[in-house]
Amino acid sequence: MKKLIIFYAVLLLTSCAPQTNDFIYDTGTSLASESSAPAGGVSTYIPLNYTNQTALWIPYMRFADILQGKTEDEYRSALSAMLNEATEQGINTVYFHVHPNGDAYYDSDIFPRGTYWDGDYDPLSIAIEEAHFRGISLHAWMNPLRMQTEEQMSQLPDSFIAKKWADSPESGYIRLIGDRWYLVPVYAEVRDLVSSAAEEILTKYEIDGVHIDDYFYPTTDPSFDSEAFEASGAADLAEWRRDNVTAMVKSLRDTVHARGNRYKFGISPQGNIEADYEKLYADVELWSSDISYCDYIVPQIYFGFENETCPFEPTLRRWEELTANSEVSLIVGLAEYKLGKDDEWAGESGRDEWVTSPDILERQGGLVKSSTADGYAFYR
Repeated sequence: MKKLIIFYAVLLLTSCAPQTNDFIYDTGTSLASESSAPAGGVSTYIPLNYTNQTALWIPYMRFADILQGKTEDEYRSALSAMLNEATEQGINTVYFHVHPNGDAYYDSDIFPRGTYWDGDYDPLSIAIEEAHFRGISLHAWMNPLRMQTEEQMSQLPDSFIAKKWADSPESGYIRLIGDRWYLVPVYAEVRDLVSSAAEEILTKYEIDGVHIDDYFYPTTDPSFDSEAFEASGAADLAEWRRDNVTAMVKSLRDTVHARGNRYKFGISPQGNIEADYEKLYADVELWSSDISYCDYIVPQIYFGFENETCPFEPTLRRWEELTANSEVSLIVGLAEYKLGKDDEWAGESGRDEWVTSPDILERQGGLVKSSTADGYAFYR
């Protein structure tokens, strides 16, 4: 494992490491502390973004270890250690989870605090400060439609809009799937709420972009939004649902760019294009081809070379084709978390590949480096 970590550092530092000429916009500055807000309160912050991303997801599950029950100093120390390691490995961008389950790990007037945030300090503010101090771009990572569990929702104050919708299911704005609530993207009110979350973060914090991942439609069951579909007059449910998700994506992208084109909006769909299109109703072909929907796309190509459904190299080539004639940057999501583990969804031929092939990420990184992609992102 030590050899593999050293490889990451060498590969990243020689291909996509932060350099002044790698900025998407050569701002002449890289740290948030070097920008300030005038007396009128309008931020003059110049976002920090790179033409070649070498990125890292920091998911909310990590907050159980570094945030929950921790003092501000303890949280800052744990986060700093994480970012120091990332810097050593050439990471120049982090996707920091701020809105995972209808909640907030930032100062929000719209959503309740996340479960792991029990301190009297602002975790996002500290994350931005520590990231920018190291020259790392920070994108606020949101899950737009995934909300609280049924139990969590029942305990929320009635003042939260999602709780009001859950208490009035006839509105259709929110649906219970299993034990978790999900917003229904067909409604303008829902899309406005999602965009308001992004706008609130952009207004209050000096982030560099907004990032969403693959939680779109949570089910293929027609009953999820059947009343709205019937009322729409549309003939094709799948096409109609893709249009709904695209409308939400477009609204988010427009919200981000309303702050200025130096801010970036990115989407991280599943690596399986058919699953995106037919199960999640995510029109990745459209989004990858037109920068008016996103600035960068990060398919989660979390597959080995022997995966029976989506082997890594052919899947990478398909994503290259989707972005070949567009200005949308292709960033390849890599599954560092699978190292040393059985992959039960890979089929018989690929099940133990992540155990028996310790150089798998090295080989994948080499292919990405030689491809048309503009970088890659690790999920640990």
